[in-house]
Amino acid sequence: MAVRHFLSLFDLSPAELRGVLARAAELKRLRAAGERQQTLARRVLAMIFEKSSTRTRVSFEAAMIEAGGGAIFLSPADTQLGRGEPVEDTARVLSEMCDAVTARTFAHHTVEALARVSRIPIINALTDRLHPCQVLADFQTFFEHRGDIQGRKVAWVGDGNNMCNTYIEAAQIFGFELSIACPRGFEPKVAEYIRQPAQITLTTDPAEAVGHADLVVTDVWISMGQESEAAARRATFAGYQVDEALMARARPDALFMHCLPAHRGEEVSAAVLDHPASVVWDEAGNRLHAQKALLEFLING
Repeated sequence: MAVRHFLSLFDLSPAELRGVLARAAELKRLRAAGERQQTLARRVLAMIFEKSSTRTRVSFEAAMIEAGGGAIFLSPADTQLGRGEPVEDTARVLSEMCDAVTARTFAHHTVEALARVSRIPIINALTDRLHPCQVLADFQTFFEHRGDIQGRKVAWVGDGNNMCNTYIEAAQIFGFELSIACPRGFEPKVAEYIRQPAQITLTTDPAEAVGHADLVVTDVWISMGQESEAAARRATFAGYQVDEALMARARPDALFMHCLPAHRGEEVSAAVLDHPASVVWDEAGNRLHAQKALLEFLING
């Protein structure tokens, strides 16, 4: 059977993605009941991380441990990647020793290069272009709190970054309306992510985007690698904070999500982050279950 990779949501069919989410919900119920199935026994996950992480690293390692397997953390400082070994050569070596690779990198072409030569699944754990594992957890969270997201409205407020790009993909696959509010010059390149018809709108007005939304999502204004732009970005995004006044424009039962870490008082107010409508802690916890289900799908078939 041909190896399957997960660099983008489009690497799985809509039915497969929903199957992974259904399995994630099942795994969460089993774990709560004290059952941790050993579905990845004696399997090994290699984890290449160019960027630091809390949720991504812990969730993948915990998923492998709970399912009976193991994970090996590889940073550039600890491997030959840090001394200039081509990523393709690293992929060929890991294919001989491991069952899958998770890669968290700056450039998206790095995970594409790994996937071109790898004989084991490559999982995009974040690149500057996309963050599909996080969005899987987001939809698991929405489904368990509000049911299916098809036909709903999602508002993205802030930077047109990798998370925003992945929501553009998701809107096409899951069939929801997506309204994006970004400052001029920080919009996503929507056309690059469109493969099929979708209801996606761009605006510079957060209030317009959030109006009647079922889900409001944001992310940090300053991502890793953008620290030198911090002051300029804070000034540009000053009117894009998700606060109680902005959330009041969404539907009364709207949820708030953030992939974390959050900067209270910048992209989101403390009142919204800690409000009952905020499901960010469930969202973070669901990284474990969604990724365990994804690992089962890719490794076991």
